[in-house]
Amino acid sequence: MTGRFNQFGIHEVTDAEMANYVTTGQPVKDNSWAFYENDPTKTFFNGYVQINTSNTGEPGRDAGCNLAAMGTTAIVTGTQNLTVTNLAKIKTTEVTFDPLSSEYIVKLNLTWKGNLATPLTKAIVGKLKYVPKAKVQFGTAAGYEVFGLQLKFQFNCRDFGVTSTNISDKIDIECNLDSRIKCNLLIE
Repeated sequence: MTGRFNQFGIHEVTDAEMANYVTTGQPVKDNSWAFYENDPTKTFFNGYVQINTSNTGEPGRDAGCNLAAMGTTAIVTGTQNLTVTNLAKIKTTEVTFDPLSSEYIVKLNLTWKGNLATPLTKAIVGKLKYVPKAKVQFGTAAGYEVFGLQLKFQFNCRDFGVTSTNISDKIDIECNLDSRIKCNLLIE
């Protein structure tokens, strides 16, 4: 079964920021990334997902068995939950050119508590694809430039104490980011 997370961001959530936020919007700013097409050593990103916002299209599963299986808590209306029991985080450690394709190899750390007593950090390797910037314009509306990044990686949820047989051992993750460019994206 496939699904998505409804609440996520590109931010390095610090211990001090790991709290419940009374807001329906983004609780912390998306400000922890940079992409350099020709110099991946400068590329980095940090992201997070709120585990209880899992959305498989089956409300009973998402608000029921998935919560216990993934070691999290129910959604509270009007609250964004960035607590340790509800947060999975990624942080890049290295980005390099992939010698076998036009993509990039990304080494990252995945930190998640799951059903463990304390959060666990696992080193993961993924692939990053760059979708070059292009101008988008609809009708008479003002045009804008946009580019995209797509990160794919896999991890074993059993490492994080998930034992439910309703959830596959290997979890494939795809993260998509598009950025509307109004000026130059990167200034050196």
